[in-house]
Amino acid sequence: MLSFLGLSSTSKMNAQDWPNLEKYKNANAQLAAPANGENRVVFMGNSITEMWIGTHPEFFKDHPYVNRGIGGQTTPQMLLRFRQDVIDLNPKVVVILAGTNDIAGNTGPMTLEQIHDNILSMVELAKSNGITPIVCSVLPAYDYPWRPGLEPNIKIPKLNQMLKKMTEAQEVMYLDYFSEMADDRNGLPSELTTDEVHVTKAGYEIMERMVQGAIDKALKDL
Repeated sequence: MLSFLGLSSTSKMNAQDWPNLEKYKNANAQLAAPANGENRVVFMGNSITEMWIGTHPEFFKDHPYVNRGIGGQTTPQMLLRFRQDVIDLNPKVVVILAGTNDIAGNTGPMTLEQIHDNILSMVELAKSNGITPIVCSVLPAYDYPWRPGLEPNIKIPKLNQMLKKMTEAQEVMYLDYFSEMADDRNGLPSELTTDEVHVTKAGYEIMERMVQGAIDKALKDL
């Protein structure tokens, strides 16, 4: 009995909110249901999405756009919080930008096939709940400063080709940031990045132009 209690206490101490459901729990509860005619869009992603609202908050304030990015996250973490942070918010469109942290191994080893399958699962969840998904290419990255030597400049283009084929099969939109932003190293040029991974305001301006066009088309097709 004592050993059982000890095990129980240890389990509680080691418990953790791995997908970080707590981060947006209160914000989600406070977010009103979409008004009649509101074209709500949720942005699901990692730090590139999360930092967007800090770099150019007007893009979100001036539109019915909800930012649900969490820095450092991988696709299995996003998949676990997809219902709470996307489906339950009743958007018309979800913009999914994910995969680079998986290649970096932030939550352990991941194959490109596993990353693809997790993003496919998010697409399937969105579609089954009447939400139009826009799948973004992974942004260029020549190297990861926190984990150098993983050759993301080789792996990211391969993953993007897989994602493009998946969107064609699923008949959903593919937003190709990579081709628009990559330099001849398959990385980000200096004017678009702060550290080979995260983007500058100039980088977000390119992304905003592209994603706004994609959102407008998605809403028109509803």
